[in-house]
Amino acid sequence: MDARDGSAETWGAVNTIRFEAQAAGGTWCPLREFDVPPDGPIRAHGFNTDAEALAQALREDLGLPLAGQSVLLLGAGGAGRTAALKLASEGVARLWLLNRTTDKARGVACEIQQRHPAVAVRLGCPEADVDLVLNATSLGLKPEDPLPLAPGAFDLRRAAAVYDMIYRPAETPLLRAARAAGCRTANGLGMLLYQGAKALEIWSGQPAPVAAMRAALEANVYGAR
Repeated sequence: MDARDGSAETWGAVNTIRFEAQAAGGTWCPLREFDVPPDGPIRAHGFNTDAEALAQALREDLGLPLAGQSVLLLGAGGAGRTAALKLASEGVARLWLLNRTTDKARGVACEIQQRHPAVAVRLGCPEADVDLVLNATSLGLKPEDPLPLAPGAFDLRRAAAVYDMIYRPAETPLLRAARAAGCRTANGLGMLLYQGAKALEIWSGQPAPVAAMRAALEANVYGAR
């Protein structure tokens, strides 16, 4: 990126790029504001819309206030790291990180301890009950995928809610198991909606038609109802 928005700086990742050129006064402006293609240099301006979208989806789809909650986060890759940092910034009380590569989870834990020392962050699975299990891995995209939790690692009956960032299939094996265990569940459609709506606003400079976008997504993911 030639430039990074505060969101990209905060979360250390970019998922939306807006191309810009310099106006007559030297100010960088989105290309949509030029009547004719500019002659000068064009820069890529990076934004992150994932973190806020995740928090909004958790609040709306699960009715989950994040402050003071206990969370088991599955995955410490790009999506997992952003989720972990966002949860910590929202004031979760306890955060457990479970990842296939322990060193990667340890790196995210160290970053959280430095930036949000009030959050109790641990590696592995908790022995106590949790308010939320959040899947930020890709396990569940394929029908043959195993659960992102190894058998016996954590009893889903000890979780109040389970959120899977995957939205297709609409019900992953993790969500199916969580529903059978009596958990409140939600897939990643809400996160997809809000990160896409914010990206559209960055590109267009106009409010996103969120209701129409939600209806189109639901029709695509769940089929006609």
